[in-house]
Amino acid sequence: MELLLQIWGGACYLLNKVCFSRAERSLTHEQNRTWRIWSWCVYLAGLPAWVIVLVSEHNWIAATVESGGAPAMTIGLVIALRGHGREPKWLDFLARYSVILGLGLSLYDFGGITTVNQVLELCIAAGFLMGTYLMAKDKIHGYFWLMLGNVSCSALMGIQHYYILMVQQLLSLFFVVDAYRTRRNASPRQ
Repeated sequence: MELLLQIWGGACYLLNKVCFSRAERSLTHEQNRTWRIWSWCVYLAGLPAWVIVLVSEHNWIAATVESGGAPAMTIGLVIALRGHGREPKWLDFLARYSVILGLGLSLYDFGGITTVNQVLELCIAAGFLMGTYLMAKDKIHGYFWLMLGNVSCSALMGIQHYYILMVQQLLSLFFVVDAYRTRRNASPRQ
């Protein structure tokens, strides 16, 4: 089951980054929109597998951030489908609340921030939550936050012997860097 979860979650999250990269390389607005819709859909599809893996290792911060990322992912999908300015405000609140809940659970479970894993989880929390939220809003600096999340998550997965997910995070990093560089080198978005 563990192997299946790694393949499922890893493949979906990697495909999400590939789709972001393709969106940035799109020649038309419609192609960009299509790739962004695919990106958010596969991101949401991989979420359950990641949450199960993280909860099984008592990575409460990362697990609730991933869960809390669902509203930000949904905002991204809504914006890709409808356009900017039409996303529900309650999703922002829900995403922020999940981070606080995750930190509280982790502090309770470990009796404070006492492990390297928790430091990595905090970096994952900052990277993925901010990155996902900013990407949902189509902000280029969301890619920097995703890079922090990818590196931190890769380290945590390696420490916990989830090598498929560790490699997936490093491969995702390649596509995040590619998407950032492509966007930076492109003309300003209309």
